[in-house]
Amino acid sequence: MIEEIESFIISFLGAKLDVPVYGEKPDRNKPERFIVVDKTGGGKSNHLPDATIAFQSYAESKHEASQLNERLKKAVEKMINLDEIRGLTLNSDYNFTDTTTKEYRYQAVYDIRYY
Repeated sequence: MIEEIESFIISFLGAKLDVPVYGEKPDRNKPERFIVVDKTGGGKSNHLPDATIAFQSYAESKHEASQLNERLKKAVEKMINLDEIRGLTLNSDYNFTDTTTKEYRYQAVYDIRYY
């Protein structure tokens, strides 16, 4: 049974992707490309947990952020093969560039059901 879904996902993606995966955006020494995992909600159905997870893919250009987002989605979808995951659904997927800081990022939001 998964105790902390964010840590589980960060560990899984860290092993599958060639970019750093964080639980929050780093303040200093940010790499050009990285991913942030953020649990935005959660609940239970029939005593089994679920979570809404936002994945933000940061890169040096909008195009690179989009490509990283696509790689991220392929990696996330491989989690369905894990015993701990009982289902996942892509909720939304969009350009999420921060217009204030001009940081390019895409966001994919998944509903993940787990044990």
